[in-house]
Amino acid sequence: MIDEPRFREALGRLLREVLQGPAPDASFMLNRGDRGLLASLAQLSAAQASASPDGRGSVAAHVDHLRYGLSLLNRWALGDDPWGDADFSASWARVHVTEQQWRELREALAAETTAWSQAIDQPREWTRASLTETIASVAHLAYHLAAIRQIQPAAGGPPAKD
Repeated sequence: MIDEPRFREALGRLLREVLQGPAPDASFMLNRGDRGLLASLAQLSAAQASASPDGRGSVAAHVDHLRYGLSLLNRWALGDDPWGDADFSASWARVHVTEQQWRELREALAAETTAWSQAIDQPREWTRASLTETIASVAHLAYHLAAIRQIQPAAGGPPAKD
């Protein structure tokens, strides 16, 4: 049996750690002092976000992919079924951004992460599908944070100290 309030609290904490860096009292996924995904992205210029070394996806493409995926999760949390017409390939189309587009994309991602964090905080009956989808969302964000840091070292976090 899931202790639902504790589950939501723990999952929300992990989500916030990926997005904003670890809390002062504990780090579970990132090194202490890491600024998290959102602040790491703010360190990058549009040119850095648009770069695609070795033909891999750009940071901008990863961010648009995350924004799109979270928008689907937010629709799903509101009772919609967004999966039937979901087109994840379209979310990878944005490779190059201007400074304005980069700022707007980061703001859109931040808005979707806020909405998803609030959705996770809402009491609900958890099914196998909703548990899996919600836990996977945190792992998915962490994966893309690592991929972004591989593509653009300027978005990197601090080295481990303990």
